Amino acid sequence: SSKIRSLEVRSADDAVLEDCIDFYLAKTSGKMEEKLERGGLPDCLDDNIPSVGHEIGAEAQIRFLKAKLRVTQEELDSAVCECRKTADENKNLESRLKDAEEENTRLQRTITMQCPQTEKYKTLLQEANKKSEGLQQEVIALQKVLQ
Repeated sequence: SSKIRSLEVRSADDAVLEDCIDFYLAKTSGKMEEKLERGGLPDCLDDNIPSVGHEIGAEAQIRFLKAKLRVTQEELDSAVCECRKTADENKNLESRLKDAEEENTRLQRTITMQCPQTEKYKTLLQEANKKSEGLQQEVIALQKVLQ
């Protein structure tokens, strides 16, 4: 349910983002058209508009700016798509990292629980080796007695 809730929040955030982008572009386009109708262009666009001589018709300027706006919109859409992909990949990697950390914690607990058992078995092995050596010496002694 938390995943569904987060997807709903993300979808809502995406919708708000798209609405804001659309509003901003519409507002920007409207401002440019108003400036063109009043006979002036923003200073930053003067260098980017192709012109025959120094005069170009207002309609041509509007068409050019609309085309430029479309290209910018496509670039923005592409960037937003890339951003979403990156965000999805980040969430996936965060999930994998969380799983790996949980597995690491589980394995650390297992190791901690098994350390005392390992020490116990080492002690038992040492005792068994000592007993075995003693029994081997006893066997050697008994073989000498038998001979």
